[in-house]
Amino acid sequence: MKEIIFVGLGLNDEKGVSIRGLEEIKSAKNVFIELYTNLMPNFSIDNLRKISGKNPYILSRYELEEEKGEIILKAAERGKTIFLVPGDPLIATTHISLRLEAKKRKIKTSVIHGTSVISAIIGATGLHKNFSETPYDVIAQNKINGLHTLCLLDINAKKKQFLSINDALKILLDIETKRKQKLVNFDTLVVGAARIGSISQFIKADYLSDLIKTNFGGPPQSLIFPGELHFMETEALISFAKAPREIMEVKK
Repeated sequence: MKEIIFVGLGLNDEKGVSIRGLEEIKSAKNVFIELYTNLMPNFSIDNLRKISGKNPYILSRYELEEEKGEIILKAAERGKTIFLVPGDPLIATTHISLRLEAKKRKIKTSVIHGTSVISAIIGATGLHKNFSETPYDVIAQNKINGLHTLCLLDINAKKKQFLSINDALKILLDIETKRKQKLVNFDTLVVGAARIGSISQFIKADYLSDLIKTNFGGPPQSLIFPGELHFMETEALISFAKAPREIMEVKK
């Protein structure tokens, strides 16, 4: 089977890989690793070999960036291939590009996430993410600066209740009716994501008029309001989140 599985290694050493990730490594035909996008202070390739029973091929920056990961793509044509990456696999733009190319070649791809410094540093420092403003205000400010906005939707685990993407969009439309800042309307491009990291994860990008009708299933759910989109981000939304192809024309 043609397949590439992107596996996150975490932040410090080879023990940061998840149990699921380790199981996939053990059953793979080919294993590649890159170690240049992030420094893992106590990582040992020898220890990784011992716990996985595999001897990963260490990729150079040239092989990934200049040769566009052709060595991985060719290996994936022959069978299940693992690509090990420090932190979380798709933080680096190079890796998104590789996944897009794999899709063009009809190579199946999937992601096993790892701990990222983006999330870990918040907990390590004790600082809070800035949610002091209302979501509408945060989205508005980020739009001005061309930034994406991630909205993590509330969950009440004790009562088994959660705020759905559909209800969150309705709330924002109600706020828009009061504010009239033309920030959120039925033509706004929005990304909905549910159960990220699970086998039932679901991601859909669409105009609000259609996204608000989509059934995302159970929690946890999140929303992203894109800011200015790079052409590769636009292509990724079309390929991996089934965004309307016309957004490529809008970008141009």
